[in-house]
Amino acid sequence: MTKKEKGSKRFKRKLLHKYRLVILNEETFEERFSFKLNRLNVFVFSTLFALFLILATTFIIAFTPLREYIPGYSSTTLKKNATRLAYETDSLQKILDVNEQYLSSIRKVLTGDVKTVNFNKDSLIEVAKTDPSVLIRTSRKDSLLREAVAKEDRYNPLIAPQVQQYALFAPVKGVISEPYDSKTKHYAVDVVTAKNSPVKAMADGTVIFAEWTAATGYVIILKHDNNLISVYKHNAMLTKEQGEIVKAGEVIGTVGNTGELTTGPHLHFELWRDGYPVNPTSFIDFN
Repeated sequence: MTKKEKGSKRFKRKLLHKYRLVILNEETFEERFSFKLNRLNVFVFSTLFALFLILATTFIIAFTPLREYIPGYSSTTLKKNATRLAYETDSLQKILDVNEQYLSSIRKVLTGDVKTVNFNKDSLIEVAKTDPSVLIRTSRKDSLLREAVAKEDRYNPLIAPQVQQYALFAPVKGVISEPYDSKTKHYAVDVVTAKNSPVKAMADGTVIFAEWTAATGYVIILKHDNNLISVYKHNAMLTKEQGEIVKAGEVIGTVGNTGELTTGPHLHFELWRDGYPVNPTSFIDFN
């Protein structure tokens, strides 16, 4: 038998050699219980126990909230809050973009840097009359109803054709010194009236701008329903602030002569719809 074989047999003998683990009472030396084991059993048991600990730890880390207490792992609550904040930030960014576009439109209103669209009403009427695809048959009842409505409209307040059931009031009464002219980019009417006369809101709305500008003095801008915006410039003073809600006919300022682009006490009044200037005299009587 070689030396190598002798060493192998000795190792197997040590590995399988049986031992007894005895638990004794320290005072009486009474045997409580004992275990028969060998080195191989101890090795196998230790390996299985270590694998069990590894698997249990992995399960705890992967599938239970206890992993939050392990250094290096983020909290589930923090992740939820971070996700929620990310969504809110995205929503706020969209709102800021919309507000920026809106403010850009307001700047164009103040500076007059806008495009105008001319509509030929007569041509539209002619097209409607001659369009063969439009065939309207009216009955006697329909004709009587139209006649009754026409009589009622004679005594109704002035209503803009584009805005159904929407009355527009004259902000001031006076003489128009410079009319609306899209060719010269004068998208307003200048109404001359007594200084410090009250300037009234043409309709219910919200104040979206009420500040001093070097060119046009005290300016106030109202946003109304149906995408209408009214602009009042060269005021002597303003009685409303940004964000306030006003009623039709409510005083929002007084006629003045403020700003570099003024030649006397008057109101520079602009009317906008869907981002395009509209001739105010088509819907409002300033006389």
